[in-house]
Amino acid sequence: MSNQGHPGPRIVVYGNSGAGKTTLARRLAEAGALPILSLDAIAFEEGAVRKPLAESVRSLEEFATAHDAWVIEGCYGDLVEAALPFATELRFLDPGVERCIAHCRARPWEPDKYPTRADQDAMLENLIAWVETYESRDDEFGAARHRAIFERFAGEKVRVTDPSAPL
Repeated sequence: MSNQGHPGPRIVVYGNSGAGKTTLARRLAEAGALPILSLDAIAFEEGAVRKPLAESVRSLEEFATAHDAWVIEGCYGDLVEAALPFATELRFLDPGVERCIAHCRARPWEPDKYPTRADQDAMLENLIAWVETYESRDDEFGAARHRAIFERFAGEKVRVTDPSAPL
């Protein structure tokens, strides 16, 4: 089924690690009974090896065109940009680095990403060190790239500074 010509919401949620993307995306998906795609699921192969961008984009496009409405969430600038031609709405989560760090520290175990809670906890300090560089990173995951994506998107868009705010 193609989403061409259908009015269903196609929402992209993106921002720094720890910004609340997964939580907000799940809230939006549940509220609208929408399928959800985490970009983490299409960005990596086993062993934390990044897939070729073209392969990830192909998976994203297959998801985007297979559903009339959806939510896509992640921090990958390249993949967020690939989703934009299909999107009707953009939610840029930008709660500040300190809140992102607090979210990382409070994050529940993510069994889809880590085999055990101990494995996840072992990566926490590396994750926090990475989150702390959000404002200075000059890559697809950094604030400059995320803000540029937001500025360029011509559709409905919201910069969310409080991810716990009402939908």
